[in-house]
Amino acid sequence: MGLGSRIALVCAGALALGAVGSKVALGQEPLLRPPGAQADGRFSALCIKCGRCIQACPYGAIRAASLATGVQADSPWIDPRQNPCHLCADFPCIAACPTSALAPVDAPQEVAMGTAVIDEDTCLSYQAMRCEVSYRACPLIDEAITIDYRPRPGDAIHAVFAPVIHEGVCVGCGLCVQRCPVEDPGPAIRVTPAPS
Repeated sequence: MGLGSRIALVCAGALALGAVGSKVALGQEPLLRPPGAQADGRFSALCIKCGRCIQACPYGAIRAASLATGVQADSPWIDPRQNPCHLCADFPCIAACPTSALAPVDAPQEVAMGTAVIDEDTCLSYQAMRCEVSYRACPLIDEAITIDYRPRPGDAIHAVFAPVIHEGVCVGCGLCVQRCPVEDPGPAIRVTPAPS
């Protein structure tokens, strides 16, 4: 397929989905980018969509965005519910990037993919059903996510073991999202991607 045909497909897909009000179709919905993604629009400016970071990921966590994402199509992203970032010690995705769209980091704590956010209305822990699955999944346990033990209001028997995200420490890898046992209407924890 030639470049002209591919551009026409991307535009047609964006217009079709845009007609029903999809922010993703217009490339406005932020995607969770791989570790090291440059901020403030620099990632989008530097990424040539070569796919080298996708090939380098040993967990298959990085994939190409679909045509439905409009201008973001073919750019690398991570769906944490399906396959989160495992914060590899040597960051092969960053090493594979030829344009510095993924900038080097020295340690997992320096990654800034996004920040996890808990939906207290659907989180089992906030309903006094003890669940520490997302907490235990965190590679920065007791740093990025901690447990707030407290009595349940109006209940003299049960306690709340509420997970708390520390925004300045959470790197947005999404391991907590993948492990969350809540299915409907979706996981009780999600990652808000950093602007790229």
